[in-house]
Amino acid sequence: MNRIPETMSWKGGLDGYLVLLDQTKLPREHVEVDCKTVEDVWQSIKRLAVRGAPAIGCAAAYGVCLSEPELAEVEQACDYLATSRPTAVNLFWALNRMRETAQQTSTLAPHQFAEALLTEARAIREEDRQMCTDIGNHGADLLADLPVGSGILTHCNAGALATAGDGTALSVIFELARRKRKPHVWVDETRPLLQGARLTTWELMQRGIDCTLICDSMAAQVMREGRVQAIVTGADRIAANGDAANKIGTYGVATLAKVHDIPFYIAAPTSTFDVSLTNGSEIPIEQRDVEEITCGFGTPTAPEKVSVYNPAFDVTPVELIAGIITEQGVKRY
Repeated sequence: MNRIPETMSWKGGLDGYLVLLDQTKLPREHVEVDCKTVEDVWQSIKRLAVRGAPAIGCAAAYGVCLSEPELAEVEQACDYLATSRPTAVNLFWALNRMRETAQQTSTLAPHQFAEALLTEARAIREEDRQMCTDIGNHGADLLADLPVGSGILTHCNAGALATAGDGTALSVIFELARRKRKPHVWVDETRPLLQGARLTTWELMQRGIDCTLICDSMAAQVMREGRVQAIVTGADRIAANGDAANKIGTYGVATLAKVHDIPFYIAAPTSTFDVSLTNGSEIPIEQRDVEEITCGFGTPTAPEKVSVYNPAFDVTPVELIAGIITEQGVKRY
């Protein structure tokens, strides 16, 4: 297997900085972004240089370490980073941990205070790495009875690029491959930003895993032809009742899966659960720039001034979800 470049790394010690793999440039270019200020991290999250709920949380935690080592400055950084994107709850989970660490160590000398923050950011990243491994194992156990070479469809990107480890949904696929189950992955392109086409197929090909790219609108036909035996996606926020927000188009995939009697699974760490929300109707849905649709990747594809609706996520109701694969096992509702 080829090595996937690290999504992020911290260079140096307490006076170091965060380096991010710029995912807007993949798969054509391998470009790294040096984030030396809190603003740099905010901008990288907002413009999707780093994306995927767990990765956003890890990046934000490191971003806090770029603030001045004073409690007021850290709390201000946490408040600011929380405004970068509204849907992925891992962002707020990680920032709350950083805020709590700052409050508990605020009486220490500045050097020790900064060290405590960096230690916590590193712990968040390492915990995510382990959660990805555990999700992969539980998911592979769940799908162990599928015939060798079975088709698994996924939507958007929930791999190493979206996390600190092997991913959530793709971690399951990578583990199946390690177990010689030879999964064949059907990859939705994922309009409008093509995370499936640009990122997921790239990750799978780097790992030597068979995959086929399809347009989002082809998923129903591929299912009807009997080419898909299971569907696994990630999630950005899961409500207390099991309703799950993920990249726009996931709800449609889950609905099609129900019609074709194909099990639809979500793979996500417990940090993605937001038990303060009763159900999915309470999940905030990010609205993104209209030009992502009308002028994707710099090429105009629609008339000027056309009305556009561009929600970045949708919510799949729990009744369409066969199970949620977490680091603790498979949750069913």
